[in-house]
Amino acid sequence: MSVWKHLALLGRANSKESIEYILEALWRTRKTGLDAADRQIFGEMLQLSNDSDLDPLLVCLRILIRKCVYENAKKDEMQKLFPAEVQPELQRLLTLLLQKFQKEWREDIAKEDTANDRVILPQLRAMMWTRGNERSEIGDPAAITNLKGRYRPL
Repeated sequence: MSVWKHLALLGRANSKESIEYILEALWRTRKTGLDAADRQIFGEMLQLSNDSDLDPLLVCLRILIRKCVYENAKKDEMQKLFPAEVQPELQRLLTLLLQKFQKEWREDIAKEDTANDRVILPQLRAMMWTRGNERSEIGDPAAITNLKGRYRPL
């Protein structure tokens, strides 16, 4: 059985809001992973009798979320993300939901990238430039630069 066939389990959800909740929770826990409480809630929403059925479904959804956010897929490109074995109704629903959250999630990523890219650079206060001894036999004259500064974040 292909891992993508596990997406059919979403058909057991009582409402579109349940699937929406699952996608939001997966995004919220993308760095930490789901805790036991979320797994239990998902299992109840999808009426799963076996907890092991949940993992392949979560893998599929995380792959779709990743492609949607990091590859910035447009609506027609999102349709192509789904393998042929995924039901068209489910494709449409997931496409709508992924589109709904795509902008927000991309903004989250941009904020995280900006926060991670903050670099502390020196702020130049003074610079002295002197030439080394021109009569030195060691080699060519050298310039010696002394920088005085303080560090502060950008």
